[in-house]
Amino acid sequence: MKSNKILYTLISLALVGSSCKKALDLKQQGVYSSSNYFRNEVDAVNAITGIYSILPEEDYIGHAESTFDTPSDDYWRSGDHGEDEGIENLTYDASNAAIRYPWKWRYEEINRATNCIINIPKITAISAAVKNRSMGEAYFLRAFGYWRLMIIHGDVPIITEADYTSLNFNVPKSPIEEVRKQIESDLKQAVNLLPESYGPTDRGRVSKGTALGLLTKLYMYWEKFPEAIATGQQVVSNSHYALAANYQDNFTRANENSTELLFSIQAVQNVVQNDFTVYYIPRPWGGYGFSQPLQGLADEFEAGDPRKQATLLSVGDKVDLGDGKGLTTFTADLSATGYAFKKYAVFNTEADGGGVDHSFAVPLMRSADVYLLVAEALIRTKGAGAGDALINQIRHRASASLKPVTNAGMKELIHERRVELAGEDQRHQDLMRWDKAKIVDIAAIYNLPVSKAPLDKSKTVTFIRPKNYYFPLPQVEIDKSKGVLKQNPNF
Repeated sequence: MKSNKILYTLISLALVGSSCKKALDLKQQGVYSSSNYFRNEVDAVNAITGIYSILPEEDYIGHAESTFDTPSDDYWRSGDHGEDEGIENLTYDASNAAIRYPWKWRYEEINRATNCIINIPKITAISAAVKNRSMGEAYFLRAFGYWRLMIIHGDVPIITEADYTSLNFNVPKSPIEEVRKQIESDLKQAVNLLPESYGPTDRGRVSKGTALGLLTKLYMYWEKFPEAIATGQQVVSNSHYALAANYQDNFTRANENSTELLFSIQAVQNVVQNDFTVYYIPRPWGGYGFSQPLQGLADEFEAGDPRKQATLLSVGDKVDLGDGKGLTTFTADLSATGYAFKKYAVFNTEADGGGVDHSFAVPLMRSADVYLLVAEALIRTKGAGAGDALINQIRHRASASLKPVTNAGMKELIHERRVELAGEDQRHQDLMRWDKAKIVDIAAIYNLPVSKAPLDKSKTVTFIRPKNYYFPLPQVEIDKSKGVLKQNPNF
């Protein structure tokens, strides 16, 4: 694994001195490192903002991380990335480019966060509120980097503050239990330091609810159900993290102010492009047309559930592309499956110039996810019916006409997570953790041929236990470590 300690600020040279001086004699100005950058409150805030700036990277959250959900029965990968086909069909090996791409960005996020955790406490010209908030953000964002590493690869290297200070980045893998403990420790720190909410000038920063939400997810993957219930209830019971009034409100430009968005990628038109949305939009409409929904996902929605229309574009649906041509029809030639994800097809108005809306805040974690995780934990500890109240809150928010669940068990919970969170990169990981608990048979689900009408192709995925529970470490990182990093079993 390769990293560096150079601070992520622009380096400039001030060309000073007399004309008779040689260029090599000139003294550099404005060159920063970790040792001289952190001077005041502005520096701290800018350093934290620099961690967030990683999220929209195309080879990180911008696209690469969503690739790991394509084996699921919700998607056909589509697109022209050959490496994605290997991920979808679980035929990848450790040299697959899709496995390599996000690795460095996860560790870059961890390294930038660790840099802040080490240096922000040394700043004296900073208010207590901003210092606490900044430290909380750093702890959360470091935890998030390790979270993505853990659920994708399992055992991974932990870079401690001591390693960082000594520039020792070539360290062996830690067992997954230790990685979970690292994430838990960072998230607990974040919960204690972060504010409950922010004003409009700090929109998009992670809050106490964000940290509680990810901690709930960690406990569910860890199968620590009492802890998941206790932690998740702090989100569910807090009005700062209330569900949006309408399901579709989470997928509009106005969602950047939504209380339901615990964590999101914020972007600004013509400044920070959000590739995430582009990948889901059909090519003729300015996107890349990746990750197309399968018929099985469309069939999962109950009759009268408005989440289907809010989630999927079907043949015949009308969309305003903001191009001055009025409503455009979604036609069969725009997708190999007959569907696209409407929740990410957000466009500027004609007055704004039309085209793909890059100001749309892409949800990475919503309160609804936490509601359903708590409901699941209640069902798995107290039995069928224990999660009814929470499941029904989600269903009633979708539509008052949806029949409330009664004595719901895991079958009902699994259905609700699938339709509520469709296209939000939860399905594959959900199925794997349920398979480990012997609640579902993921191999049977994936090994069935799935039709990709209208082109009459099929998708079959052979899931091999335990090999496919985790992806391999990138082979290039194994090679660079000179024997320090060991590959995951079965690869």
